[in-house]
Amino acid sequence: MNAPARDLAPDTLTETVLVVPGMHCAGCMAKVEGSLGAIEGVASARVNLTARQVRVSHDQTVDTPRLVSALAATGFASQPREEDMAPPPSAARALFAPLAVAAFGAMNVMQLSVGVWYGAEGATRDMFHLISALIGVPAIAYSGLPFFRSAWGAVKHWRTNMDVPITIGVTLATALSLYETFTSGHHAWFDGVLMLLFFLLAGRTLDAMMRDRARAGVDALLRQAAPGAMVVGRSGTVEWLPSRDLVPGMVMRVAAGERLAADGVISAGSSRFDKSLLTGESAPIPASEGAEVLAGTLNLDAPVDVKVSRAGKGTALAEIARLMEAAGQSRSAYVRIADRASKLYAPSVHTLALVSGLAWLALGAGWHQSLVIAISVLIITCPCAIGLAVPVAQVVASGALMKKGVMVKDASALERMSQVTRALLDKTGTLTLGRPVPDERALAALSPQAAGIALALASNSAHPLSRALAEALAKAGVVASPIEGASEKPGFGVSATVNGKAVSLRRPDASTSMATALDIEGEPVRLITFADALRPDAVEALARLKAMGIESSILSGDNAAAVSTVAREVGLTAECAATPASKQQAIERLQASGHKVLMAGDGLNDGPALAAAHASIAPGSASDVGRQASDMVFLGDSLLALPRAIAAARRTMSVVRQNFVLAIGYNVLAVPLAMGGYLTPLMAAVAMSTSSVIVVANSLRLVRAAR
Repeated sequence: MNAPARDLAPDTLTETVLVVPGMHCAGCMAKVEGSLGAIEGVASARVNLTARQVRVSHDQTVDTPRLVSALAATGFASQPREEDMAPPPSAARALFAPLAVAAFGAMNVMQLSVGVWYGAEGATRDMFHLISALIGVPAIAYSGLPFFRSAWGAVKHWRTNMDVPITIGVTLATALSLYETFTSGHHAWFDGVLMLLFFLLAGRTLDAMMRDRARAGVDALLRQAAPGAMVVGRSGTVEWLPSRDLVPGMVMRVAAGERLAADGVISAGSSRFDKSLLTGESAPIPASEGAEVLAGTLNLDAPVDVKVSRAGKGTALAEIARLMEAAGQSRSAYVRIADRASKLYAPSVHTLALVSGLAWLALGAGWHQSLVIAISVLIITCPCAIGLAVPVAQVVASGALMKKGVMVKDASALERMSQVTRALLDKTGTLTLGRPVPDERALAALSPQAAGIALALASNSAHPLSRALAEALAKAGVVASPIEGASEKPGFGVSATVNGKAVSLRRPDASTSMATALDIEGEPVRLITFADALRPDAVEALARLKAMGIESSILSGDNAAAVSTVAREVGLTAECAATPASKQQAIERLQASGHKVLMAGDGLNDGPALAAAHASIAPGSASDVGRQASDMVFLGDSLLALPRAIAAARRTMSVVRQNFVLAIGYNVLAVPLAMGGYLTPLMAAVAMSTSSVIVVANSLRLVRAAR
């Protein structure tokens, strides 16, 4: 969402980022953007609800205190945030204590209420009510604080929000319960108030946790860049500088094993770089003087000097983070719909209760009876069953999937996964295992002596191809030959001598695929090729997806030769050499044509695509960012996790729809009875609990959803 932009000269604008912890719904977003947009000199204000911050583009004459004051005037506390500051505090953490107090209070007060429901009278009932008040009132006062503060912040500025009717209802029911307690009344409703607060807090906490998780993906990506670099001065001095102080033109000295802190061009030296962070290409890429290297990539072999071309927010890595953040924000449209529904629900419930009370008062009933009926309506319309309809089904289905090795990370993932009509799969690490495996035919062609020398040489190197070769030869029972003077030259390979002959396991002179050359003096050079094996059950998994009506294809950042081999094996169409941005664009094109896209990927370069897709899944071996950006993570090697997750999600949403029918049916039957004065608060509480039990029982059918 954006505040209306004004015609201000772009070169006079500056940006300020404000953290606004109090935002939690679409209404808050509109108020924050509106209040900032009304300031003269502000060009635009864009809220990121996931990060709970607003980015303001404004004239330099508008200072930060003025922006903070404008937000304070509408009831939102804020503070400036610099780009390199620590992430904003978690919104969920502040809700844990109120949620725990509400749960503790509700359980204990409910136990006392059972005694009253089963006929406790006189002094015993009064004592139960008094103990309930001693437990309930402090618990209500503490657990209701998030709502009370929000409501007061709105009311003192002559505004309203969804927390205002909640606060009124909670206060009214508590006050009447205290009146009943001290006048030896028959009923008190501390239990109903605490349950209402518990379910409202549970929903808000789950929402905050989901947003924290989404933001963690962006933070994890930005942490992949080095925090700083050794910079070579004109006089030859070397000084370490943090990333924020790097500027174009500086020369970084990057040692072997270090990640780059900025984008640049190699000015001295040559090495190989692990660029899988940005391209998905698993094989190391050689680069020498004049080649461009990017922030976040890993220098594998030898030190190089790199002249900085882009630093800070201008790097390719920062661009990927921005794409992920924007994609995550667009997906929150689902959350906005839920926010709007909640915003309408609370006032509707309390309006219904108020109308019931006033109507009975007008019909001649006393104020006490009218108030009791209003509270009965309030309790019976407590959204317990509706509140449980989705989360309980999700929890049961998530547990069933977890037993099959699929972790559900996002609360709304099952809903979106059930709607998938198209699947895009990354190649390396997703369709394949992402681990080099030596060609069995090449190993079988080695003589016992050559195999022993290869094992001895490979065991002296930590290179991924050497490790894979050593593992395969050792598994085949090969015994290492005695070698002398083994040494490894970065970027070339391992060399030694055997009985006076020079031997080496080195980079091949020419090869179109991953390979290593075994060179024994006096003998022909042997080329040992490597392949990335398909995941087990990959063909069966794709067949199941097709049977479910889901068309699949490959979307990979690898080169055409590598992708075409795998595409032929699994019978899919493929797009190769895709950048993070082009992957995201491919998803947007499919979504524009009406498809609900599932993205399966593992690399950091898949992060924007995973975040932009309608639903996403990553293997457990994926990068931190890949796992953070995806909705689900599957453990183990089998690709059957994909059709299994979709089938379970479809069954889950079927049960959710049934739960909604049950919950709404309960309200259609019970609310008119409560409004007609036919139900006591006790009966209302029992009816409310029964509807919740029915919804939970129906959800338990999902225990076997992940077959």
